[in-house]
Amino acid sequence: MSIKIYVPQDAVALGLGANRVARAIFNGAEQRGLDVEIVRTGTRGLLWLEPMVEVATAEGRIAYGPVTPADVEGLLNAGLHEGGEHALRLGKPEEIPFLKRQHRITFHRCGVVDPVSVEDYRAHGGYRGLEAALKMDAKDVVAQVKDSGLRGRGGAGFPAGIKWNTVMLAEDERKYVVCNADEGDSGTFADRIMMEGDPFNLIEGMTIAAVAVGATRGYIYCRSEYPQAFRTMRDAIANGVKAGTLGENIMGSGKTFHLEVRLGAGAYICGEETSLLESLEGRRGIVRAKPPIPALKGFLGKPTLVNNVMTFTAVPWILEHGAKAYAEYGMGRSLGTLPIQLAGNIKQGGLIEYAFGITIREVIEDFGAGTLSGRPVRAVQVGGPLGAYFPDSLLDTPLDYEKMAAAKGLVGHGGIVVFDDTVDMAKQARFAFEFCAAESCGKCTPCRIGATRGVETMDKVIRGERAEAHVELVKDLCEIMTDGSLCAMGGLTPMPVMSAINFFPEDFTGPGQQSFPVAAE
Repeated sequence: MSIKIYVPQDAVALGLGANRVARAIFNGAEQRGLDVEIVRTGTRGLLWLEPMVEVATAEGRIAYGPVTPADVEGLLNAGLHEGGEHALRLGKPEEIPFLKRQHRITFHRCGVVDPVSVEDYRAHGGYRGLEAALKMDAKDVVAQVKDSGLRGRGGAGFPAGIKWNTVMLAEDERKYVVCNADEGDSGTFADRIMMEGDPFNLIEGMTIAAVAVGATRGYIYCRSEYPQAFRTMRDAIANGVKAGTLGENIMGSGKTFHLEVRLGAGAYICGEETSLLESLEGRRGIVRAKPPIPALKGFLGKPTLVNNVMTFTAVPWILEHGAKAYAEYGMGRSLGTLPIQLAGNIKQGGLIEYAFGITIREVIEDFGAGTLSGRPVRAVQVGGPLGAYFPDSLLDTPLDYEKMAAAKGLVGHGGIVVFDDTVDMAKQARFAFEFCAAESCGKCTPCRIGATRGVETMDKVIRGERAEAHVELVKDLCEIMTDGSLCAMGGLTPMPVMSAINFFPEDFTGPGQQSFPVAAE
């Protein structure tokens, strides 16, 4: 019987030499006469330990990491194939504190299964949610989603069940299900990890949605910067069709659902659902005015359910275990679990799945182990490039839609980016305007022109040209962008700008006024 050794092919692991590690293990094992099967998986989310190699032993999987090609010879000599002792030995992955403390519901298969194997997916509990859905009436499937309290994980937090119900009730000869996988926020990577590590979870969630709303065709809109995720999704879809879990007569149910993955062209604005639909139809990604909403008039003018990856991938667990079991996680109106992505100046960056209600400070200290530089945390941005910058005094805010909104922040896609005390917040405010100017679709004046004027005005503040007066001008500009922009691109750009001004006013007084410590070399 061959020895199974698991080597990740997640984008981060690949960038750190995972392919070379896999080749070195195979060649070294062959030289020693060991019968080794190398299984390429996704990541479990402990990104600072990648490539994290695992081996199947009698006591369960044993992990080692981070492994470089130069480490392989020593690992094999130490008995890697038997889980032997070595300086890089981490023990059982599920016992590593970073993983052990989590509430893994959506991501419990990531880093465990062969991503493109239907058989492996089924062996680890896959398709039980779809099997349950196929035995239910469509309205009962939608009721499960509604009763679970699942809200859209793309940022707005709109109740998923209400959107599903709207599409289900819409009368038309054709409907569509579209997945927004254009994960463009800085510091976010949960969608990528899911598509690279457990693509059938997304496929299953979208298939359940199609059955519920009456759609027969779906599309996954994947960002162009995710070539590995695109290939993995494409291969998984093809294997699903072969296995009879996609396409015609799904699992012998008589239901049909054809699914395609499409590659975007690199526009951040296509993360906005109407711009995404424009791009999917072959046009330039420009925001549509609403109403009509996509649920009634979306792709090709037909009723379309648009959710993001994290929303769809929560659904199979809900259908398998029930709405009540899912709603037992979380707090208030924020129910279930949140995939938190921890990045920036942090020792232990990676993916954390935890029930809503955990505080920002707990994430940074208990999971991230503080800053990589060892310096104090000065600012934390939650929710992507349009999210607020929080100072230390707000780090005890729970990650909950309403609590974050009350603190004038947003949960967004769950990305958390950490900055130490060397950060210049005036430059961060300028970056928010610069980002908006570069990524605006250009349809509305407040966003298109406002962002450009914002960059120019912030440059004057940073140079010390009548800094106080120009800060007031920036505030007025932010008010216009908030009230007048057509979509969240321009409407939310003021959030990071105003939070930086309000919480870090000392950085907006011009050159020579700030007192930044010098970072250790």
